[in-house]
Amino acid sequence: MRYGHAYCPLDEALSRVVIDFSGRPGLDMKVEFTRANIGRFDVQLFWEFFQGFVNHAGVTLHIDNLKGFNAHHQAETIFKAFGRAMRNALEVDSRAADRIPSTKGSL
Repeated sequence: MRYGHAYCPLDEALSRVVIDFSGRPGLDMKVEFTRANIGRFDVQLFWEFFQGFVNHAGVTLHIDNLKGFNAHHQAETIFKAFGRAMRNALEVDSRAADRIPSTKGSL
């Protein structure tokens, strides 16, 4: 299909992820973690992971943590939404299975 999005909640936290398998790497990540670490895990590594992913996969990725005060919940909603958005983008749409999902005719 090419595009995908998902919202995922966990208790007080809510995140949205939107992905486009466009062939163009780009990351827009708006997440203000409430702690610098989750256990011994530095939350800066979330950005590093997603930046590496978009660079190597050639995707445009938007990640927004819309609310949350528990850093663990923030992180979990991001990864859950990321997984669902990827699934949504990569599933074959039977209505368009014979077309390239691009206005230019190629990716």
